[in-house]
Amino acid sequence: MNVEMAYLLGMVLGNGTIQRGDNRSRITIDIPHKNIWTDDGLEVKIYVQASLHDIRDIIGPLIGAELDSYREEHSTKISFEKNNNDYLMREIFRMLGWGVRHQTMEFSDELFTMTRDEIKSFVRGFADVTGYIRKSNIAFGKKGAHRVYIEIPTNWDMVIGLANLLKSIDVPVQTIDFGHPNFRDSKLKKYNEGKRNYWKKEHQLKIWANEFMPIGFNIRHKQEALERLSGELLEVMDPEKTHKFYWQRQTGGKKEKPIHPEENDESLPLCIRGKHFNKWQELADTLGYHE
Repeated sequence: MNVEMAYLLGMVLGNGTIQRGDNRSRITIDIPHKNIWTDDGLEVKIYVQASLHDIRDIIGPLIGAELDSYREEHSTKISFEKNNNDYLMREIFRMLGWGVRHQTMEFSDELFTMTRDEIKSFVRGFADVTGYIRKSNIAFGKKGAHRVYIEIPTNWDMVIGLANLLKSIDVPVQTIDFGHPNFRDSKLKKYNEGKRNYWKKEHQLKIWANEFMPIGFNIRHKQEALERLSGELLEVMDPEKTHKFYWQRQTGGKKEKPIHPEENDESLPLCIRGKHFNKWQELADTLGYHE
């Protein structure tokens, strides 16, 4: 393991797919353009294209093969192909549990043996392909309370694994918006409209902008926004208050949510299936993100 390998693993685990053949396989990493324009009115896809040079410098020597890139309307994709017996490919397959999409890839325990710098590089790769920060990502409707969002589609092990990996380098998660019926349809509004699966959305892991600064982004427009919005946050919030894990903060009283019929859905992990949660902290604790 090194910081380059950690960065590549983060990108693949965050938003990668593997097309596995009998002898050779292709890995494709999707860098989405979640918004067409930055908050400054600049075109996001141009920034992403410019960032590819930096990304090639990081992972190009490691891959040792041609790194293809092409742009679509809502994303930029990079990919490479190698022999299945190549050491790099065998390590990627092994570390990701032989999954072929980020929804089915495993969050290996070996990731917790990485050094601090390798963990930061891994999270940076992950966030480059599935994280974002905009002025609208504020907490409690409070001006300046900016956050980084990291989206993790329908992979329960991954969201808790990433939260714990951040904890290992002393980066607290501000909140997790779980793709769970108690949080994505807490008042049963969509369920009563006949949209039973409405709650089956991505998990959103949210981190105060200033807390994410030691990690940062390699995608240029994201890094520029992070630096600017982190500065704005520190004008209105005490960094001692942002640097707290949920078990270190005082929380309000428990607000009872109604029982949701989808709490028994078979897509939920067995350890939480059939259980009711009033607060995201209760769910996080059950899944293994705690003190």
